[in-house]
Amino acid sequence: MPSTRDVVFVDGVRTPFGKSGPNGLYAETRADDLVVRVIRELLRRNPALPPERVDEVAIAATTQTGDQGLTIGRSAAVLAGLPKSVPGYAIDRMCAGAMTAVTTVAGGIAFGAHDVAVAGGVEHMGRHPMGDGVDPNPRFLSERLVDPSALVMGMTAENLHDRYPAITRERADAYAVASQDKAAKAYADEKIQPDLVEMATRSAERGWGLATADEAPRPGTTLEKLGTLKTPFRPHGRVTAGNSSGINDGATGCLVAAAGTAAELGLPARMRLVSYAFAGVDPEVMGIGPIPATERALRLAGLSIGDIGLFEINEAFAVQVLAFLDHYGIADDDPRVNPYGGAIAYGHPLAASGVRLMIQLARRFAERPDIRYGMTTMCVGLGMGGTVIWENLNEEAK
Repeated sequence: MPSTRDVVFVDGVRTPFGKSGPNGLYAETRADDLVVRVIRELLRRNPALPPERVDEVAIAATTQTGDQGLTIGRSAAVLAGLPKSVPGYAIDRMCAGAMTAVTTVAGGIAFGAHDVAVAGGVEHMGRHPMGDGVDPNPRFLSERLVDPSALVMGMTAENLHDRYPAITRERADAYAVASQDKAAKAYADEKIQPDLVEMATRSAERGWGLATADEAPRPGTTLEKLGTLKTPFRPHGRVTAGNSSGINDGATGCLVAAAGTAAELGLPARMRLVSYAFAGVDPEVMGIGPIPATERALRLAGLSIGDIGLFEINEAFAVQVLAFLDHYGIADDDPRVNPYGGAIAYGHPLAASGVRLMIQLARRFAERPDIRYGMTTMCVGLGMGGTVIWENLNEEAK
C-alpha cells in the first residue's frame, strides 16, 4: 500500500459572480461555459502544466440538470479542450460542492491515484433555482425526521437566531455592513481582481458585454438601510436580504497537485492541505455545521483554534458566522476573519463558493507569510458543515 503524499493548492480562479435573474450578468450565459472559461484560464495562467498531465476534473453543481448536467466535470473538460484522455465527474454536496471536489481529488492525489487535478464548482441559480425539480421524500415530514423549516435555508437561519438570542438582528446587520466595507476595500486595493477571469456575456437588450467584476456587492451599505429591509422568512424576524448571501451565478476552479509533481513541473505550491472534515448537525439549524466540522479537522491536524491565523468563513447568513465566532470566543471584527469580505457582499453561487474561500485564503497567505495556518469553512444545506485546514507555504511560514 503506497504511503500518502502531500497535496498542495497551486492556483485558483473564478468568474465574477452575477446576480441571478433575467437582468443578471449571466442571464443568457450557459453554466457549462462558465466552467470552460475557468478551466482554460487555469491552463493559461500555468503554462508549465502540460494539459495531458491533468489526471482528473471534478466539478460540483447542486442542481445537476440542463447545462449543469451531463457529468459536468467530463463535459466541461472536453469543451475546454483538454485531451480526451482526461476523465471528469460531477459532485454534489450543496453549498460545499466545490470544497468537496477539492477534498475528493486531494484524497486521490494523496493516495497516488493521480498527480494533478482540476476541482471547482458552478451554480447558475437563475437557470436552476435551488431545489428546482427536486422531490423530497414525504417521510422527511410524515415521520418527523426533520422540522419543516429544515427545507428552507432562510428559516434555518431564523432558527439559529432563536438558539443564540445574543445574536440580534442589529448585530447581524452590523456584521453585514462590515462585510460590504471589507469587500469594497479589497476591490479598491486590487486584492480580488487578480483571480477573476473576465467572461463574455450576451443580452438581447444590451448585446455583447464583458463581466469583469462581481455584480452583487453593495458598497456604501449602512445600518440604517439594512434596518428598513423586510424579514421574508418570519414576521418580525431577523434574517433579511441584507444580512444574507444573495442568489447568484458563477463558477470557480483550482489546480490541486501532489507536492512532488508541482516541484517537478515548476508549478507554485501556495498552500498545503493539512486536514479536512465534514460533519452533520440537525438540518433545522444547519448553520452550526462548521463548528463540529472544525473540531474534527483541528483534532485530525493536531492543532487548536489558537493555531489558526486566518479564517475564510462562507457567509451564507450573518448569524451562522456569528455563531461560529461566539463558539470560539472570536470577536465579530477580528481581523483574521474574512479580511476581504465574504458572501454577503460577493454572493454565494452554492456549489462554487468553497473554492472562492480557498482563493481568498491563498491571496491573503501571500501577504502574510508570518501566518502558518488558515482555515476555509462553511455550513451546508440539510444540516452539514465542512472545514479544510491549510498551511501557508510562503517562506516565512515554513
